[in-house]
Amino acid sequence: MPYEDDLALALTLADIADAISAERFHAADLDVSLKADHTHVTDADRAVEQAIRSRLVAERPGDAFYGEESGRTEGASREWIVDPIDGTANFLRGVPIWATLVSLVVDGVPVVGVVSAPALHRRWWAAAGLGAFSLDGPLHVSGVDRLADASLSYNGLQYWMEAGRVEQLLSLAGQVWRTRAFGDFWSYMLVAEGAVDISGEFDLKPYDMAALYPIVTEAGGRFGGLDGGDGIWEGSALATNGLLHDAVVAAVAPGAPGAAAARGSR
Repeated sequence: MPYEDDLALALTLADIADAISAERFHAADLDVSLKADHTHVTDADRAVEQAIRSRLVAERPGDAFYGEESGRTEGASREWIVDPIDGTANFLRGVPIWATLVSLVVDGVPVVGVVSAPALHRRWWAAAGLGAFSLDGPLHVSGVDRLADASLSYNGLQYWMEAGRVEQLLSLAGQVWRTRAFGDFWSYMLVAEGAVDISGEFDLKPYDMAALYPIVTEAGGRFGGLDGGDGIWEGSALATNGLLHDAVVAAVAPGAPGAAAARGSR
């Protein structure tokens, strides 16, 4: 299969990352600062990304690189996209829901993804044509085909408010069986595992999503933007078991039926 070697490398990169991040988790001397966008960055974020980038320079010198902390290089159809610690706010507060995200994107499409969460003792991975797996075995999304039976994870309310879609979210929440906000990468891995049926959020960058895409899609689900497009370039994410995807897109669209009712119920 064409991406077997790349997946093996991505898993090695995750091992490198875990060795660094796990040692710095709960560290009393953790260095934390604010970036220009007012999000936090720690010395662990920077160290993980630098270690991954150095290994990629040695192993894949012709490939481009896009990291949350060091930016993007151009000029290659193959691009490694890395979020060194997805869930930095959790990491610095001692919450164990954080992970390193490593992906390979070819011509704009994510084809390899690894999500490694050492504090949870969990890891998920996939490559195009090879299937999706976790430490527990193969992954497959749920077979839930009605919103009334679905479990929804929506991440943080504030992002839906800032996007002007909180009424649509409230309407959708009223149509599903259960709502939770598991947050960050974990919601999407739960979709791939079949434990959650829908996960969506706004205000995302490609490095937040690239590793998630192949894991969800190889598990049989769909991954795209909340406005209905496919891929990781729209600034929002919607992952579903596939059976519910179109219904969710319709439910959260601007001016969707039900949003006015949700507004009136408050």
